[in-house]
Amino acid sequence: MASARVTLTVTDSDGEQTVALSSPNKVIWPVEGADGITKAEYADYVQQVSAPFLAANGHRPVSLERFRDGIAGEQFFSKNPPKGTPDFVDAVEVTYNSGRSHPQIVLNRASAIVWAVQMNTVVFHPWASLAADTDNPVELRIDLDPQPGTGIAEAVVAAHELRAVLREAGLEVFIKTSGNRGLHVFCPIVPEWEFLTVRHAVIAAGRELERRMPDRVTMNWWKEERGERIFVDFNQANRDRTMAGAYSPRAIPGAPVSTPIHWDELDDVDPKRFTVRSIPARLAEIGDPWAELQRAPGRIDTLLEWWERDVDNGLGELSFPPEFPKMPGEPPRVQPSKKVAANWDENGNPIED
Repeated sequence: MASARVTLTVTDSDGEQTVALSSPNKVIWPVEGADGITKAEYADYVQQVSAPFLAANGHRPVSLERFRDGIAGEQFFSKNPPKGTPDFVDAVEVTYNSGRSHPQIVLNRASAIVWAVQMNTVVFHPWASLAADTDNPVELRIDLDPQPGTGIAEAVVAAHELRAVLREAGLEVFIKTSGNRGLHVFCPIVPEWEFLTVRHAVIAAGRELERRMPDRVTMNWWKEERGERIFVDFNQANRDRTMAGAYSPRAIPGAPVSTPIHWDELDDVDPKRFTVRSIPARLAEIGDPWAELQRAPGRIDTLLEWWERDVDNGLGELSFPPEFPKMPGEPPRVQPSKKVAANWDENGNPIED
């Protein structure tokens, strides 16, 4: 049975803060061949990794993926601060693709992360923009997503070539495991472009990668067209589309963590080794591979030139996620195998009877 509430004293940069933790002995993650990871152990983990965690995920809007009873329980997302949110948890007003605006949670101190654990958060999903300017990303993010028949080995090969592409565009490139089967590639950028423009830069990079590795990489949005290739998920660059943050666990048995790595670690990477139980010792031994992430943000001018070149050559807008409003120049939102050409106009809009 889960134990009663305890009170933790958390050290923030500006002093100490007490945070109540209910059910500290509740198991959040089962671990094969070992005791499961409890809520108290998770709260201890986030305190140990709070500095690199906040460097990567703090001071920006974040969505909390919460589970009522461990990772096997009901899952839901929190974006705006719930009733009773303490004053050491910040918020910022954000605008979504629908045009709606409301406050979204911002984590700026270790105690706020522990509060999120108390609220049964398992996965942290930070925006690519900061609270000081939510409209313009400070990172170009590319999700390399293995499709059925592929895995981490194929993602590693694609990541090396993607690094070469992005370096040719004048960007510094960082990488982390997704915490599951894929890899996340990040480039720090100056916040001079809004999300849709950054998305076009991501599409340009992905198309260049696809040209170089057509049998291994795909930009096809529809799953039926991807085959056994690595999908470059360009839509993760959209406003309010997020991926698991650096040092965030995933809702997978064993508590794997989305972990920044050095490029010379990539070829031998085993994402399963990076867990809530192993990351503190890793940080103590080698430090944070992303410590210099925001030291010298780059520009996406070259990628945008590639985008315009491709548009001039007949390659235009790509599909948006289904929850987005219909976007200018977007292809028809229908699976290719179900598309009847006569039912769609040249702008991708259905023709009314």
